[in-house]
Amino acid sequence: MGIIGVPVAVEADLARGLPAFDIVGLPDSTVRESRERVRAAIRNSGYEFPLARITVNLAPAHIRKVGVGLDLPVAVSILAASGQVPARNLDRTAFMGELSLDGALRPVRGVLPGCAAARSSGSSCVVVPFENAREAQCVSGLDVIALGTLNEVTHYLSSGVAPRPVRNRPARPDSPESVASCDFDQVVGQDAAIRAIQVAVAGGHNLIMVGPPGGGKTLLASCVPSILPAMDDSEALEVTCIQSITGTVSPAGLARKRPFRRPHHTVSRAGMLGGGNPPMPGEVTLAHRGVLYLDEFCEFPPQVTESLRGPMEDGFITVSRSHGRVSFPSQFMLIASANPCPCGYLGDPERVCVCQGASLMRYRRRLAGPVIDRIDIQIEVPRVRRTDLEKPVAFLTSNSVRAEIEHARARQGERFCRKGSTNSAMSPRNIETAALLSSPARRLLLDAVDQMALSARAYHRLIKVSRTIADLDGAESVEEGHVLEALQYRVLDSEPQAVLSYG
Repeated sequence: MGIIGVPVAVEADLARGLPAFDIVGLPDSTVRESRERVRAAIRNSGYEFPLARITVNLAPAHIRKVGVGLDLPVAVSILAASGQVPARNLDRTAFMGELSLDGALRPVRGVLPGCAAARSSGSSCVVVPFENAREAQCVSGLDVIALGTLNEVTHYLSSGVAPRPVRNRPARPDSPESVASCDFDQVVGQDAAIRAIQVAVAGGHNLIMVGPPGGGKTLLASCVPSILPAMDDSEALEVTCIQSITGTVSPAGLARKRPFRRPHHTVSRAGMLGGGNPPMPGEVTLAHRGVLYLDEFCEFPPQVTESLRGPMEDGFITVSRSHGRVSFPSQFMLIASANPCPCGYLGDPERVCVCQGASLMRYRRRLAGPVIDRIDIQIEVPRVRRTDLEKPVAFLTSNSVRAEIEHARARQGERFCRKGSTNSAMSPRNIETAALLSSPARRLLLDAVDQMALSARAYHRLIKVSRTIADLDGAESVEEGHVLEALQYRVLDSEPQAVLSYG
C-alpha cells in the first residue's frame, strides 16, 4: 500500500472436473491476464499444464492485487500443487517476477518494498528476475536468488543450487553522471541569494525567489543539488522504494543523491499529488527527502499550487479511490521562482513595467495567500549589474557552502537527538524553548510582528529561520543579528500595500 509492500500468499488447488483456471482474491485485470502467460510459460518450459480445475487464491483477499509480479509465484504454486516441483522449499521463499510466453523472467516494479515485506513476514530467501538483483540486495537479512527463466527457478527448487548465485554486496555509489554538474562558482553577483539558499538547505526551509528575467534564479536553483547533504540509510531506502514502484531505480541500487524534481507549469493536480488506478506517486512524492523546484511559480494553475498546502504541512499525501486509500510520503523542500509581474520588470530601475493594474493585481495575488505563508524564506533576486560583472569577485563554491551546511545539520541532529532532523520541523509547542531566543531577539521579533502584521505561522517560521542562521554561525542562542537577517528573508510580507496601490 503506497510504498509499503504487503506480503501475498499464493495458494493453488487442483480439483477434478472440467479443466478451468481461476484466480480469486481480488485480482485486477493485469493479474487475471496472467492466466494465459502462466499457462504458456509452463508448457514452453517443458512442463505439463494440469488438465484439472485449478483455483489460485491470493491472500489476504480484502486487498486488491495489481501488477505482473505475481506471474512467477502463481506458476510455482501450480507446479508444486501438481507435484512437478518439490514444495518443501517454498515455506520461507518469496517469489517476484513477470513471465514471458517462453518462460523467461522479466523485471518488475516494486521489488524493493516487496522484499522488505517478505523479510517482515518471515521469508529468508527471495527469487527475483536477474535485472532486479541489485534492487533486492538493498534489503539486508534476505538471501537474493536472481534467475533468468522458469526452468532455472524449478532447478533451484529441486536442487537448492542457484545457476547464477548472487552475493549480497553493498550498493555502489552514484555514477559520476548523477553528480550535479552546476556549481555556485558559476554564479556571479548573487552572494546574498546564495546565502539565503544556504540557510534554506541548512534548516530544510522552503524558499521562493522573486526577480526579473535574467537574474539567475534558475541557475541558482540548479546549483542546489550540489550542496544537499547526503542521505542516511533509512532516507536512502525510502527514496529507493519510491523509485522502485515507479520503475526508475538506478543500476547502482540504493539511491544516495537526494531527488531534485522540476515539473513543468502545465502539470496537472494528479501529476503533482499522485493519482491513477492503481494510485501512483506524484511529484510531491518523487521529491521526497529532496527538492521540489517550481520554476515560474505564478504560471502553475492555482488549484495545483493550493493543493501543496497539505503535503507541505503533513509530510504525506493520501490518494483516495473507491477500493481504498493509499498514502505516499512527501517530505520535501520547496524552492520556487517567479517574476515580480507578468512582464517581469516591476520595480526594475532600468526597465519600465508595462503591466496593467488589473493584470498585475491578479498576478500578485498568486504571490500571497496560504501557500506563500508556508514558505519560510522569500528573497529578491535582482538583475546583475555591469559593476558586479567588472569587479573581481571571490567566488563561492558549492563545496564550501555544503561544508557549513553539514556542520549546521550536525548541530540540529544533536539538538533533536535524531540525525536528519531540521529546524523547519520544530513544532509550535517546543519551538521557543528549542530555539533558545535571547531576550533582545525576542523583543525584536515581537516588534516585527506588530509592524509587519505577521501571522502566528509567520512568527514561528521567523524563529525557525533565525535558529538556522545561528546554527550556521555556531551560536548557542539566537541573537538580534540572526533575527535581523531572518527578517530580510520576508520580502513578500512588506509588499502587498505598494502593489495594490499600483493600479
